[in-house]
Amino acid sequence: MKKKIAGLMVGAALVLAACGDDTTETTPADSVAEPSDDVTEDAASEDEMTEESSVEMTEASSDDGATATTAPADAEALEPAPAVAEAIISLSPTATEMLYAIGAGDQVLAVDDLSNYPEEAGAKMQGLSAFEPNVESIAGLDPDLVLTDGTNPDLLAQLDTLEIAHWEGPAAVSFDDVYTQIEQLGVVTGHVAEAAELVGEMQNDVSEVQEGLPALDEPLTFYHELDPTFFSATSDTFIGAVYTEIGLVNIADEVGEGSSYPQLNAEFIIEQNPDLIFLACTKYCGETAESLAARPGWESLDAIATGGVIEMDDDIASRWGPRIVDYLRIAGDAVATVAAPVAAG
Repeated sequence: MKKKIAGLMVGAALVLAACGDDTTETTPADSVAEPSDDVTEDAASEDEMTEESSVEMTEASSDDGATATTAPADAEALEPAPAVAEAIISLSPTATEMLYAIGAGDQVLAVDDLSNYPEEAGAKMQGLSAFEPNVESIAGLDPDLVLTDGTNPDLLAQLDTLEIAHWEGPAAVSFDDVYTQIEQLGVVTGHVAEAAELVGEMQNDVSEVQEGLPALDEPLTFYHELDPTFFSATSDTFIGAVYTEIGLVNIADEVGEGSSYPQLNAEFIIEQNPDLIFLACTKYCGETAESLAARPGWESLDAIATGGVIEMDDDIASRWGPRIVDYLRIAGDAVATVAAPVAAG
């Protein structure tokens, strides 16, 4: 079975060649997680996502001769149907969300200690660390596939030594990267049609949000706060790209320190006076619109006066799973809320 899964992994890497216009050649990934001392583990490596997805191929063979045929994203199933992963360990909260969203939750054997969504995934936490997983514990569960974000090369080498198949889903840098990973997981779990349906729904939802945006003479500016020490994220990151989808201008892009996660300062933020402020550390830092307004000098910011301080879900803000569309919708609603007074002013 593991050899067949390994062969199928090659097919998953190649499936995007036949998936239509929703995929692009992938690029090095940046994390969307906070880079402060408490949360630096969430930052992604500079590992590159595979470029095999752009190769025009339809079949991939495993070591034992099994052949997996790739198919369009809207296909009902792969033909011939390959062996699929039935005992999956997910060490990536994002991958966990993707699995459940495409209907592969019953195939999940165990998840890491950060895979807290959906709720039923929590019942499958078996003490596996997201940052320092123990390979002996993983092997003891006898998985046929392990999902990771690819940022732990030592773990991957150990899995190879034990001949345990693994799939890597690096941090996305665009929505196309998200669609790519969902479609690949659809292949390795046998949920190709469900994955294609999910991708289609996400694409439609993104378009709906974009079409519902108000017309403005000038784009709104924003500040994305990763933690109370003013770490932010530029447009080079996935979360930055999410805001770009709705035409927002990122004040962190002006820092120019060569970092995708620059640390700003209060004086700079106040001077920039962003139209919108997105707080992405509400759960773990306890930040609120009220606590932000209480900071010295911040009470004068336009975002506070117009209701432009938005408390976001930390987990959604730091993952690139299906719920990122909900995040985009909230950000789009914030644009509509703030746009009227900004335009009138």
